[in-house]
Amino acid sequence: MTLESRVIASRGARRLAALSLAAVAAAALLASCGGGGSNPLDNPPDVQNPGGTGGQKLSFAYFQRCVNPIFLAQLQINQNGVISINTCAASGCHDNTVGTGGAFRVVQSAQPVDLSNGANTPDVIRTTDMYKNYYSAAGEVFISSPAQSRLLTKPMVNGVLHGGGLIFENLQDPNARLIQYWMSRPMPAGQDEFSTAAANMFTPPDINTGACNTQ
Repeated sequence: MTLESRVIASRGARRLAALSLAAVAAAALLASCGGGGSNPLDNPPDVQNPGGTGGQKLSFAYFQRCVNPIFLAQLQINQNGVISINTCAASGCHDNTVGTGGAFRVVQSAQPVDLSNGANTPDVIRTTDMYKNYYSAAGEVFISSPAQSRLLTKPMVNGVLHGGGLIFENLQDPNARLIQYWMSRPMPAGQDEFSTAAANMFTPPDINTGACNTQ
């Protein structure tokens, strides 16, 4: 074997040894990432995705008595200094079928649900138009930061655009106070939106006859 041949053979042997060490190291690294003896590039056999825990619901009773009427009320609107009167549920705003006001929708014809009637179970209530309004409104709420919820920032034109104009001058507006009170007092953790704890949101504490608290 010539000197040149021996040099080429030596280089080939060193390259093969280096590749072998790299392969061993890569296999060890992949195994440490969860290979566990199986193909480390496979998906795990079972993906654990437990349901969320925690989270709180807003009161349906308070919404029905104290918040939903706001969406149907004739309110003063300021659009660039031009004052007019309209409702949040108007056809050009948040009406459920012909509204153009984004995701928040209101069924104007929604009838109050008799919460004292035992036949109106949670499952029954959740099929009603009133519950559709509740669900849509709740979707605009950040329970952890009520003042930043779009249910308030939009009608106050606070950091966001609102095609419907300025509805509430500030948080001291009577209707804004009702909405903020509802958003800032969720039902106790682990209880649903029909919790009897909602009674404390009325004076006297009766969801059917009590006046809507605002503080």
